[in-house]
Amino acid sequence: MSEIIDNHGLMMYWAFDEGTGATALESVSQVKDDIQYVFNQAEFTEPSPPQWRQGAMGNGLLFDGYSTYIAHPVNVGASDGGPKYLSALSIGVWVAPRSYEWGEGGKLAALVNRYNADRKQGYLLGMFRHGSWSFQVGLEGGDWKELWSPEGYELPKNEWSYVNAVFDGDQGEIKLYLNGSEIASADLPRGSRLAEAADTDVLIGKNNHSTLLAEVFSLHMFSGMLDELKIYDKALSAEEVAASYRQVLDSHGGVRPQLKYDDIKLDRTPLLADRHRPQYHVSPPAHWMNEPHAPIYFDGQYHLFYQHNPLGPFFHQIHWGHWVSKDLVHWRDLPVALAPEKDQLAPDGIWSGSAAYDADGLPVLFFTAGNDSASPNQSVALARSTYSADGDPDLVRWTKHPEPLIVQQKGIGAFGDFRDPFVWKDDDGWYALVGSGIEGGGGAALAFASQDMLNWTYKGPFFEADIQKFPYLGPIWELPVFFPLGSDKQGVSKYLLLVSPVGKGADVEVFYWMGQLDKQNLSFIPDQEEPQLIDVGDFHFTGPSGMVDPKTGRNIVFTIAQGDRTSELEYKSGWAHNGGLPLSVYLREDGRLGIEPIQELQSLRGAKRLSLRDKSLAEANVLLGDVQGDMLEIHLEIEPGSATQFGIKVRKSPDGEEETLLYYDLKQTMLLADRTKTTQHPGEKCSGVQGGKLELLGENLKLHVYLDRSMVEAYANGLKSLTTRVYPSRKDALGLEIWGDGELLVKSMEIWDMQSIW
Repeated sequence: MSEIIDNHGLMMYWAFDEGTGATALESVSQVKDDIQYVFNQAEFTEPSPPQWRQGAMGNGLLFDGYSTYIAHPVNVGASDGGPKYLSALSIGVWVAPRSYEWGEGGKLAALVNRYNADRKQGYLLGMFRHGSWSFQVGLEGGDWKELWSPEGYELPKNEWSYVNAVFDGDQGEIKLYLNGSEIASADLPRGSRLAEAADTDVLIGKNNHSTLLAEVFSLHMFSGMLDELKIYDKALSAEEVAASYRQVLDSHGGVRPQLKYDDIKLDRTPLLADRHRPQYHVSPPAHWMNEPHAPIYFDGQYHLFYQHNPLGPFFHQIHWGHWVSKDLVHWRDLPVALAPEKDQLAPDGIWSGSAAYDADGLPVLFFTAGNDSASPNQSVALARSTYSADGDPDLVRWTKHPEPLIVQQKGIGAFGDFRDPFVWKDDDGWYALVGSGIEGGGGAALAFASQDMLNWTYKGPFFEADIQKFPYLGPIWELPVFFPLGSDKQGVSKYLLLVSPVGKGADVEVFYWMGQLDKQNLSFIPDQEEPQLIDVGDFHFTGPSGMVDPKTGRNIVFTIAQGDRTSELEYKSGWAHNGGLPLSVYLREDGRLGIEPIQELQSLRGAKRLSLRDKSLAEANVLLGDVQGDMLEIHLEIEPGSATQFGIKVRKSPDGEEETLLYYDLKQTMLLADRTKTTQHPGEKCSGVQGGKLELLGENLKLHVYLDRSMVEAYANGLKSLTTRVYPSRKDALGLEIWGDGELLVKSMEIWDMQSIW
């Protein structure tokens, strides 16, 4: 245990030196407090204790931002009816934030607190938006006093800071100290008393009055490291605060303790054993993601970003997460690339966008800047890599351009809905599509052009929906993606436009048109008015982004694979959503859009489990009897014979009580997934039959299926995909079975084990 400079007046002390286990000793009372943590008990993965790391002194405790906290019961007053008012209170703690909270309802993410807001009693030391922090106390008589850190004294992320808060009622003072020095003070009436909050626990890492989100998630939780928490019933002097700070510095050679990024970063290790978490699909290390976006290739590496809440597995306070890869298959986690900051650009969220190259060929990021104090609260902004300045080969550091590039004016699109810029460059300059709509009409992609990447001119709607004919295309489009597809047989240059409709009546899927580009007017002319779907899996393949791969010339599409779970199960699991497999999209010989998973995925193949040709249904199933798995790649060709419905059951329990059926309906010309028996878990949502149109035009059904824990992706004849989720309750739901309603021939079938990319 760390040495204590002065025990006098010390009421509570957590050294956090345990380094293991799910309790933390409060040294004065010798009470071992339970540390609440989602994986103390685990339904889908191996139980694991809270995360301990190297601290400022000895060990420290890592708080995950949504489930980790300590409740320490306190007996108010002595048994003889002693005082319930304090003349003094001091708190000292070493703090290393990993993320900042948004500050819903003006509340603090608590470091330590014991207060009753209604009665204006107790105390609260916590953090607010963008690293600001505050000490707040309830005084006898019902006054609530707040002292805030001044500008320039915010707590930096991923670094140790020493924080002290002092209430001195006799002197009538309240003070804040940062790293041993006073930074703020306020006067109180002399003789003030702090009113203790009766019947209230001391909470560490959680606000006594946290707001509940989605009926499950407590906001205002601390994310990061805490160490050496001390609470005194006396007012520490400036000399005592400085001495306490120096004590820690002296143990580190006279400098502030250094924190390794690997000790504080989100850790995917506790999630690796989760039996539902995909192992070869790209995912954040933990917590929440929605769409991946802004893919770009630079200096031998692919970069992919994603919408991310680093605080927990819920939608809030969006940042840009970041992965890097050499092969589009094996990805490395990098630090958050862009985060909301205390500025006039994007204090309230860094929303989706894209990547392009500047005039020097360096990567730039175009993003949707969220600023709720502006109208509209969405604009297009830019960030540059520091690559040329300091090397930075992984493009970890980005500098935001201080002003928005494009601010929506009234009369341009649906005012207030203006987001997700997709930018590309050619010899004539830069071009941008921005998702929006037409006032009183349907969704639209709006077109802009620039000669210098900074000054943009509005060119009008690039393409808009006829919402009367196609109401499912909705009033607003998000995430436009635009690709060249090359020339068709007549030598006409063809292009691909992808959009994601949202709003009233919208079917939130990835719709596409093929057509021509009118470059002079910067508009799109579709070959057919009615859009098509890439994927028929019903809201499991969404959030499109894409790139033309300069290494291979392919058009590659990235998506989010929606998790299809309740907030309660996402809380228990510690993660929400993952990316879909990268797809190559291309113009086929027959003029249709070709859709295939990228070939690099073959590098994940392990042992070949089965290879057969020209077998009856019964013969094939005998051979399939020994093949089990939840991480498999399957190639299957079926000649229907007399069958009109045929396909394959996956994730099947031996008795068939749980199974998922992927099949083709010849009469309806539909590719379908039957999930009526997928799971018996009472909390999971996956159920029913989903699917959509697939014209095989007399071809055999050729399925290319990827199983990856809860992920099921079926690619049919290079034309359509069906992405869905399965969460079997039974651990033995690992079997496969060919299925049909008549005699059929399995022309060929190959199965491989697949390996984790992590």
